[in-house]
Amino acid sequence: MKKYIKLIRLDKPTGIFLLFWPCSWGLLLGNINFSNNEIFYHYLFLFFIGSFLMRSAGCVYNDIIDKKIDIKIKRTRTRPIAAGIISTTAGWVVIMVFIFLSLAILLQFNLKSIIFGLSSAFFVILYPFMKRITYWPQLFLGLTFNWGMIMSWTALTNQISLEIIVFYAAAIFWTLGYDTIYGTQDIADDEIIGIKSTSIKFKHNIKFFVGFCYFISASLVVFLFYNKFDINISSLIIIIYIFSLMYQIIEFKKNDPNKCLKIFKINNLSGLLLFAGIFLVN
Repeated sequence: MKKYIKLIRLDKPTGIFLLFWPCSWGLLLGNINFSNNEIFYHYLFLFFIGSFLMRSAGCVYNDIIDKKIDIKIKRTRTRPIAAGIISTTAGWVVIMVFIFLSLAILLQFNLKSIIFGLSSAFFVILYPFMKRITYWPQLFLGLTFNWGMIMSWTALTNQISLEIIVFYAAAIFWTLGYDTIYGTQDIADDEIIGIKSTSIKFKHNIKFFVGFCYFISASLVVFLFYNKFDINISSLIIIIYIFSLMYQIIEFKKNDPNKCLKIFKINNLSGLLLFAGIFLVN
């Protein structure tokens, strides 16, 4: 089973939580208006399981599409499909199983959430091709990885509003920043084989770019937070959340892949802090 654990990145769970946190934020924001804790916690559990399933399926799909690229990159050449440890056919079987289980969860929500959930397939299918045609695959990842926020909001409210769109935009800039940090690990290999990324596009001003992304994200969060909620203990947590983003900008070094990976993982804490800040308002 170890090769399948590695295939779905269960040994690297950070991605599961980075997919889950936006879902949890949307649920928390929706529950402020909806105020049904029983349904909230039930949905929170479903979205966590759904995040695990969809992230796993997405990893396998990306590995199948990128197997000829992964074998050329030092960090990814040992992935099971690229290394030939697991066949492409077996990979597709794993994807189908996880998609079936994800669909079983999706069908427990209302019609709007189901429609939004099904539409996310468009982003998931196209994402691995973006690095071949644009320097902005991280932006496309932001659109994809935070789509669950819209789903979770509509699951509770059955509507779309400006506040969730603002929050979605904040999450996109957050992802754009942290995935640029993550992408710095592969700059040397990516440039050789012709793969594009924001890490390469802004490699000479990468701290400024990440800082800009985090500034926009934090500004939108603060705008939403202080226009909707009273100042209380949750405000302190939001300040700590912002400091966690600032710390990343200061500490990551583009020429140190191990340091970049460690800084990238801090975003799991950042996501938890924002969750706690909104939770205390509830």
